[in-house]
Amino acid sequence: MILNLLDSIAPSEKIRLEEIKDRIRTGFQTLTQSEKLTVMPDENRFEQELILLPGETGYHGEKVRLKKHCDYFMVTLHDEASQGKKLGFIVQEMGREINTIGSKANNAEIQKIVVQMKDELEKIKEQLLNIL
Repeated sequence: MILNLLDSIAPSEKIRLEEIKDRIRTGFQTLTQSEKLTVMPDENRFEQELILLPGETGYHGEKVRLKKHCDYFMVTLHDEASQGKKLGFIVQEMGREINTIGSKANNAEIQKIVVQMKDELEKIKEQLLNIL
């Protein structure tokens, strides 16, 4: 379920990045129209910064790690050896990635999905406590 929720973030991510770009463009235009500027900002540099923006404001790494943690959780869950503590540690790492996505998102729709992921993670934690 967490992976399904993670996949559902994609449409909101595109909107989020466009909103960030628009805010920056508006600020850039306001800055360049200011009469107090003695040197005009370099538009090529501005475009370069916009290209780098998703890497700086994004959470791609967190998404990749969350997917890996979910996969590892499933492998460990199906291992015949007792893995209760290990599953708890994996769930803890999943929670960290979900929290980081939520803190970096700055978007209401993505925040809603993050809350749903946290709810699913709490259900997993409860089940682990019942087993241990």
